[in-house]
Amino acid sequence: MRAEDLRRFYAALSTLQHKSGGPRTLGLCSGRMKWPRRGVYFFSEPGEERSDSGNGLRVVRIGTHALKDRSKTSLWNRLSQHRGQSGSGSGNHRGSIFRLIVGQSLIARHGYEHPTWGVGSNPPKDTRVSETPLECEVSRVIGLMPFLWLEIDDEAGPTSLRGLIERNSIALLSNLGKEPLDAPSSSWLGHHCNRPRVRDSGLWNNNHVEETYDPGFLDVLEMLVDQTKCAQ
Repeated sequence: MRAEDLRRFYAALSTLQHKSGGPRTLGLCSGRMKWPRRGVYFFSEPGEERSDSGNGLRVVRIGTHALKDRSKTSLWNRLSQHRGQSGSGSGNHRGSIFRLIVGQSLIARHGYEHPTWGVGSNPPKDTRVSETPLECEVSRVIGLMPFLWLEIDDEAGPTSLRGLIERNSIALLSNLGKEPLDAPSSSWLGHHCNRPRVRDSGLWNNNHVEETYDPGFLDVLEMLVDQTKCAQ
């Protein structure tokens, strides 16, 4: 059942990719490009191939934004937090859990000394300066990951369709406590993460990985993709 649902999920993303003109990478993106106000994003990762649901790269992170009432965050606002600063190549891992856990994994893989990583919400300048090389490395890693986005321009709030698509997609793809399907490669950076939920799920997500998905969300996903207009 789950294997078939994974195939449906990736078939929907394949249609979305065709309609959008192909994936983008954050390393080549800017706010001057055309972005919908709100949506859900799906990151894949070079070298992370699907093994049970078909061919192609597997999705390694799903996310959205504006799930709190009256939130004004846009899709590009959230993506730019993951991307980091376009000029310096640095970033702020304290404003992006994606950056935080990628950085934690790089620290463990390479034996870096960064005791301040993830500590505090407003560190002094000298701390931020010392973290800059790792922030730049995180930007390079994330900046190479192709991603798709699905426009869902609903109102901010926890009951939005964006939240439904995000949490059910994560729960479907997560291998935590399940038979592994589309398991990560042996060289996947996430194996070094200090968060068991990342390691065991095979995703750069920490929330919703332990949940049970509702197969009905795939009907909603397919409907939303069908309603997506082709890029001009």
